Amino acid sequence: MKTFNIEDIHDSRMEEAIRFKINDLTKPKGSLGRLEELAAQICLIQRTLSPVLSHPYNILFAGDHGIVEENVSVSPKEITWQQMYNFLEGGAGINFLCRQHGFKLMLVDSGVDYDLPYEKGIINMKVRRGTRNFLHEAAITAEEMDLCLERGALCVEKAYKEGCNIVSFGEMGIANTSASSEWMSYFAHIPLQECVGAGAGLDKPGITHKYKVLKQAQENFSGEHTAEEIICRFGGYEMVMAVGGMLKAAELRMIILVDGFIMSNCILAASQLYPEVMQYAIFGHQGDENGHKRLLEAMHVSPLLHLNLRLGEGSGSVCAFPIVDSAVRMVNEMDTFSHASITKYF
Repeated sequence: MKTFNIEDIHDSRMEEAIRFKINDLTKPKGSLGRLEELAAQICLIQRTLSPVLSHPYNILFAGDHGIVEENVSVSPKEITWQQMYNFLEGGAGINFLCRQHGFKLMLVDSGVDYDLPYEKGIINMKVRRGTRNFLHEAAITAEEMDLCLERGALCVEKAYKEGCNIVSFGEMGIANTSASSEWMSYFAHIPLQECVGAGAGLDKPGITHKYKVLKQAQENFSGEHTAEEIICRFGGYEMVMAVGGMLKAAELRMIILVDGFIMSNCILAASQLYPEVMQYAIFGHQGDENGHKRLLEAMHVSPLLHLNLRLGEGSGSVCAFPIVDSAVRMVNEMDTFSHASITKYF
């Protein structure tokens, strides 16, 4: 399996210098709350007291899922490729957000069951035309998992070479909330029923059916249940490429903006392979999908926003970018007590 070299960001000397600088800014100590926490994290990631955010990217991976055959989604499978055309034409939710906040959008075919117009800018990294049905067998093979990790890492390297140091990840794949619910249940040790939600809009009977299918899939899953086995049994190609991208971003000491339910499960999966990856993550929002709040609590992380979003695509993490930008501006642009000749008032 592809390996990564991810460093622990903690450095006692650096942490002391960061605390001194933030506490010397012209404000009561701690009065800018989460902005101070974010600034400290970013300074540690970049190993500097003067951090910068440059060339932000949203990398959107797309792939189809075999489990869709079990009617676990209200949306038909063709929505995956149709939305890829919409992304390409600039008409989707993530498009206006990327335009608003200055993100470059990278579209990647990880495993869509359709021949997309690659000549128009979609990156062709298709592993297969959709995963296998995990009710009956592993969704992906070990070899495909390694290929996905490699290709996700390559996408991040491409962005990094263009000057990117902060990256958001998005996804498109009908039925990928089913795959995510399985990962959540196994990796966060949460009962499956608390992990299963409406996805794109299932009603109560639909959610009940979805739960029964996913529960049966767990019962059909034999083996040692290692992290690699769980990833392969239930994962999507787009999800595992996101895992590879996150791990590569951490290796390159980039800031990782984490989107909603699916991407939160992707970084959870990534942390099963390399726990240090979590130190590079900023969680953009708490989504409206049943289980996301529970998942964030299980990971002991606090999201920046709660806007009842459940779109995916990277929408919530891109929405949160201005708050991250504010944290960086705080540490770089505020004056200090000593320089401004102001008596410290704390």
